[in-house]
Amino acid sequence: MGSTASARNGTWRNWGGTVSVRPAREVAPASVDELAAAVRRAAEDGLPVKAVGTGHSFTSIAATDGLLIRPQLLTGIRDIDRAAGTVTVEAGTPLKRLNVALAREGLSLTNMGDIMEQTVSGAISTGTHGTGRDSASVAAQIRGLELVTADGSVLTCSEKENPDVFAAARIGLGALGIITAVTFAVEPVFLLTAREEPMPFDRVCAEFDQLHAENEHFEFYWFPHTGNTNTKRNNRSAGPERPVHPLRGWVDDELLSNGAFQVANWVGRAVPAGIPAIARISSRALSARTYTDIPYKVFTSPRRVRFVEMEYAVPREALVETLRELKAMVDRSPLRISFPVEVRTAPADDITLSTASGRDSAYVAVHMFKGTPYQGYFTAAERIFTAHEGRPHWGKIHTRDAEYFSRVYPRFGEFTALRDRLDPERRFRNDYLRRVLGA
Repeated sequence: MGSTASARNGTWRNWGGTVSVRPAREVAPASVDELAAAVRRAAEDGLPVKAVGTGHSFTSIAATDGLLIRPQLLTGIRDIDRAAGTVTVEAGTPLKRLNVALAREGLSLTNMGDIMEQTVSGAISTGTHGTGRDSASVAAQIRGLELVTADGSVLTCSEKENPDVFAAARIGLGALGIITAVTFAVEPVFLLTAREEPMPFDRVCAEFDQLHAENEHFEFYWFPHTGNTNTKRNNRSAGPERPVHPLRGWVDDELLSNGAFQVANWVGRAVPAGIPAIARISSRALSARTYTDIPYKVFTSPRRVRFVEMEYAVPREALVETLRELKAMVDRSPLRISFPVEVRTAPADDITLSTASGRDSAYVAVHMFKGTPYQGYFTAAERIFTAHEGRPHWGKIHTRDAEYFSRVYPRFGEFTALRDRLDPERRFRNDYLRRVLGA
């Protein structure tokens, strides 16, 4: 994912092209005090308030026709506490910039997602995650938060200070306040060895429990219309550092994974009947490789081909059955799917509305090339996911509502009660929050 959201003629659009809004006004505050003052002025004028990051959510979670806050001036590291193993960072900082700055200081997050274009606050507010046997989402690494609440006051929280807010606001959906700073747990930078290799779909399913148990970070991509997957295992290494050769990296990550894949999707969009043949070629395009590098260079990769996405977290023990049902649905349908299905895992955490809250989880993400009809595929996939009590990623396309979430999140009522207390007048409201949280 390269470029971010755009604004033309006063209209804000997200990266995937699924959302566009025209806010009444926009501000880019340069300090927490300026942000708080903007929230108070919006309250006086009766305007709802939302903050946007780089627009990588496919849902309208950040959309507003009121006051749109752009946090691009609230960036950089505030404080590094090496004794405590924490770093406090301004909420508008892009993850890419944070990762580079941490590496310069000899530090790293323990786990991260597979892209780093998002802002810190945007990533945590929607539940961005990577894959991990023992290490959880980006939000699970938070040790403290600072946010501006609906009345314009500044509230800080941690496990010891306002712990009820901390339990919820780490993945707060933008419903509890505007995050201004985040304190992360960090550790000395380490090395990961990545092993990438093709593997048959049936073998991955048969050996999934073993692959998950034996690797710190395991993920794979299944190519619809084929029986092929590409797998990736990331494990800590004593070194030495052996990064991908620059030429091999350009061929694999730019020429094949982005350039040729873009062309293949253009062809597939024009001639859908050719997609199965294209999928068979694409699934064999990348050969096995092994490399060792610092975390963000292993966990993340460039995504320049634009798409729309749905992702659900299902109980980890239900993953293989879910995948087999998804494959059977695709095989018997007239659907033509040009994008691979991404599968990752996360351990249970204690964040109120985390998709892994209280249960070990597996994530299944389905994608469609931007500009191609996705509704039929996503509707059929969502039917499978929800039959397994799946929880949709808050920033990715889904059709679920508050009634559904009250059933699949045991602590859903805790979150809505906290929202009633912190934002009784719904200053941070929008249509998306009305649907997923209720009035």
